[in-house]
Amino acid sequence: MAAADPGAPLAPPRKPLSAQALDWVIWGGVAAILLLSFRSAEVEKFGALFAGSDNMQRFGAEFIRPNFGQIGDYVAKMWLTIQMALWGTFLAIIVAIPMGLAGAKNVAPAWLQFPVRRVLDVLRAVPDLVVGSIFVAAVGLGPFAGVMAIAVNTGGVLGKLFAEAVESIERGPVEGVRATGATPLHEIVWAVIPQVAPLWTSYALYRFESSARSATVLGLIGAGGIGQAMFDSINSYSFDQTSAIVIVIAVAVSGIDLLSQVIRGRLL
Repeated sequence: MAAADPGAPLAPPRKPLSAQALDWVIWGGVAAILLLSFRSAEVEKFGALFAGSDNMQRFGAEFIRPNFGQIGDYVAKMWLTIQMALWGTFLAIIVAIPMGLAGAKNVAPAWLQFPVRRVLDVLRAVPDLVVGSIFVAAVGLGPFAGVMAIAVNTGGVLGKLFAEAVESIERGPVEGVRATGATPLHEIVWAVIPQVAPLWTSYALYRFESSARSATVLGLIGAGGIGQAMFDSINSYSFDQTSAIVIVIAVAVSGIDLLSQVIRGRLL
């Protein structure tokens, strides 16, 4: 038998037949669901987007001519929206740190880890608008309801991400601290937190960017900020004002994204 040529390119690894069959079942199932849900989701109406109705023509004509007559008010409300996102994310971090530690299977016992993970599932599952409506009923209209809506949902997301980061840490530093006779709290403070702090910070910045965007939607329930001005302009068919508001939101979110990139670059 001739020896294999060491310079020849290696053949790509092949999945076993059972794994290939499972892939076909999964992707075939996805395709089947898409086909079955075509009518339910009314995807056949896609052509209506290009039908050239009077409403779409009016919307397009006004949207390409933004009205910046109230730009000062829009900027002030966008700043309020950013403050809502900032405070919501800050409160979410306060919730997520202990729950992230308690939800990590390599730090917390199973009797604590399992229920904490289920609580985080519930916090993530409830939409911001529902949570915001509850807080509007409790504290009235205004930004605080939006802050709490962001805090609840973002707390659930960050708690899960923080727990998964803790579960991926190196065991060496933990065992080293434990060998000195340290308590479990000392292990967390001196061995766990230093490993996950940069990743936690990166996750928090990502969620702040997301919260700045989602906070605009909370204006629909009267939570204040730029979202309320945007929905008022849409309901009054003032699409030129809507266009100006969208531009203000896009500029602000882009600025937040660039700033967070710089911060993450210095941390990681």
